[in-house]
Amino acid sequence: MKKGEPKTLTYLSLVVVVLVLAGLAYAVVHNHMPVKETAWALTPPIIAIALALITKEVYSSLFLGILTGAFLNAGFDLVGTLNQVFQEGLLTVLSDKWNVGILIFLIILGMMVQLMNRTGGSAAFGQWASTHIRSRAGAQLATMLLGCLIFIDDYFNCLTVGSVMRPVTDKYNISRAKLAYLIDSTAAPVCIIAPISSWAAAVSGFVKGENGISIFVQSIPYNFYALLTLAMMILIIWLNIDYGPMKVHEDNALKGDLFTTGITEEAAETMRKGEKIGSVIDLVLPIVMLIVCCVIGMIYTGGFFEDKGFVDAFANSDASVGLVLGSAVALLITVAFYLVRQSLPFADCMDCLPEGFKQMVPAMLILSFAWALKAMTDSLGAAKYVASVVESSAGSLMNFLPAIIFLIAVFLAFASGTSWGTFGILIPIVVSCFQGVDHQMMIISISACMAGAVCGDHCSPISDTTIMASAGAQCNHIDHVSTQLPYALTAAGVSFVAYIIAGFVRNWIVSLPVGILMMVGVLIGIKKFAAPKEV
Repeated sequence: MKKGEPKTLTYLSLVVVVLVLAGLAYAVVHNHMPVKETAWALTPPIIAIALALITKEVYSSLFLGILTGAFLNAGFDLVGTLNQVFQEGLLTVLSDKWNVGILIFLIILGMMVQLMNRTGGSAAFGQWASTHIRSRAGAQLATMLLGCLIFIDDYFNCLTVGSVMRPVTDKYNISRAKLAYLIDSTAAPVCIIAPISSWAAAVSGFVKGENGISIFVQSIPYNFYALLTLAMMILIIWLNIDYGPMKVHEDNALKGDLFTTGITEEAAETMRKGEKIGSVIDLVLPIVMLIVCCVIGMIYTGGFFEDKGFVDAFANSDASVGLVLGSAVALLITVAFYLVRQSLPFADCMDCLPEGFKQMVPAMLILSFAWALKAMTDSLGAAKYVASVVESSAGSLMNFLPAIIFLIAVFLAFASGTSWGTFGILIPIVVSCFQGVDHQMMIISISACMAGAVCGDHCSPISDTTIMASAGAQCNHIDHVSTQLPYALTAAGVSFVAYIIAGFVRNWIVSLPVGILMMVGVLIGIKKFAAPKEV
């Protein structure tokens, strides 16, 4: 790429956005073109995502997406637009109880990560792991395994795995983009097939008139994207396959450049301060406490201590409140533990709190903008438009419906940056279409919805989980998105074919093994054809 090309692309993309907005303004104001509940309602997220991928800058891209949505909602009235951006957008999402809870949870996680790093717990674990891990493949498998073990919540997963495994992957010259991919691919894909997770609780809440947890468990073997993503990671590590932008990052990492596009501020700060070598217990106990306390916090909000069973309490839990309560208690226990062990003086413990907060500010800013963008998209009726598309396809294409739902869920999650929002839109529609008519097709279609939502979430630069994976790996966010995209699309393509098969055979014992065999074939083909030709 030529030196002036990135700036040229940025300016050109901004000109295109201005022209699109001008055309929309003319059509809306002068021709009274309907915008709400039409395909035009998807314009804001499409602009935000396109700009993020082109300009490699996520803050301005998200804000321009929000601004586009505000213009459309206000009919291009200036005062109304400002009201939409701030009052109906940012102020509304930042006053939402759920969102504030997630932000507080992130702040506490940032504090705990900072405390673990300051005591040298993360470095000690890295040193211990390095004596047992003797290869790049081993380091990647260990990262994957740890990600699979922390299945309670994807945010917790991303930040914890990143903090713990960075020293190990750095030692074996694994790029930060690859680390971010491993983190991201063991966050949502693992949570969406774990019955005891915040995701299972969320999904079960959208299945009205059925046992939500039972439906969730039945859907696990049909969640092809999640299962194939895990299989794909194992194959990539085992066969040493890298392709697309990821190969560039990995080749550079082997030469000592872990970042390719330049070190992030967070990573530079971590490396500048150096790492104190502490004790492994300084890392293990806080993580165990965090898991235990978060589980207790979630079942507490679900009524476990009011005579409800564990499964019912987890299904009815308020994940946002539960995670805040659990993480806060875990933070207090961690500080007390360090003081008793004299791992860290009290003053240093307190210094870690604002430092941990600061580390989370970029992720919190992106999340806030992403939520505001979703609010704009919701107010334009994008969900109703997508719902109408799904309902209209339910008749003549019955056997192909799981594959169609998968594609729609991918697109909706990609455009909105939220898998949970996609669950909330599509799962009730699927249940209403098949409830009492075709139970097996309902299970497959619900799985297709969940799989597509996770896939779109993986591909989207405005997804909260994708943002957290970048933060956990201390990787440039757009680098993570661009390197992960070819891998996610590979798994998505194989999953799409698997859902076509499942729609006809209606049995995961046939469709899942076929999907895995297809994945093996695709990756071997990529390795064969992507390998440099010998002269």
